[in-house]
Amino acid sequence: MMITQQPAVMTAAKRSGHATTARRFPLLDKYFYFFMSLLIAAVVVYGFSHTVDKHLIHATPPRPWLLWLHGFVFTSWLVFFILQSALVRTHNVKLHRWMGWWGAGLAASMSVLGVATAIVMGRFFIALFPAETRGIEAFLIEQLWDMIEFTTLFWLAIYWRRKPEFHRRLILLATCVLTSAGFGRFPHWLVPLHWYDAGIALLFLLCIARDLIVNRRVHAVYRYAVPTLVFGQLFVLYTYLHQSPWWMRISHAILRA
Repeated sequence: MMITQQPAVMTAAKRSGHATTARRFPLLDKYFYFFMSLLIAAVVVYGFSHTVDKHLIHATPPRPWLLWLHGFVFTSWLVFFILQSALVRTHNVKLHRWMGWWGAGLAASMSVLGVATAIVMGRFFIALFPAETRGIEAFLIEQLWDMIEFTTLFWLAIYWRRKPEFHRRLILLATCVLTSAGFGRFPHWLVPLHWYDAGIALLFLLCIARDLIVNRRVHAVYRYAVPTLVFGQLFVLYTYLHQSPWWMRISHAILRA
């Protein structure tokens, strides 16, 4: 009898501990995901505010129309992410789930559009700046890796949509990786050149810190996903900076096809 009751006692103790911690940090427990949605939006808006006028709105020569579509769709995702976080916080779960399928379609279009835009803009800049061809070809891996990360995390979130603790963390991580372009446009005195992935890592640390404070443990999603993402980002950054021959052959074939 004592053996069969032990798991229930342990579970009750864990729940009690979480409830106590949640009462001590109610704002962190209830509003963290909504706060992160606003923080991510702020990072993207601030970063692109330094380049969007010169490189898109009043660009010379004009940018391909696909870049405008890319900007609209990815901005829509940020708005969608904030709205979904707000719906959960206001207990509109039914509407949140209904809109989730619209979000799935949006995410699918982002994956395709992100890859297409990276290739189209790579070819555009090679034609515009032929002397910088190797750098442009090398950088393609950064753009494609962002899309691989986002797509993988998002569809894992869809797979685990009936497990809220998995789902919300995977969606948050997927959106965090999209801030790479935002951090990359920060002034260099604030984010040094090639250090934009450090900004994403900082967002990851905020996620982990929230779990440690509120739950007193790091969720499995973060334990497995964050090290994998960080390792991938370091590998991609190394490949880009060193213009690894294996990647240069692949990128050249893609951008010259």
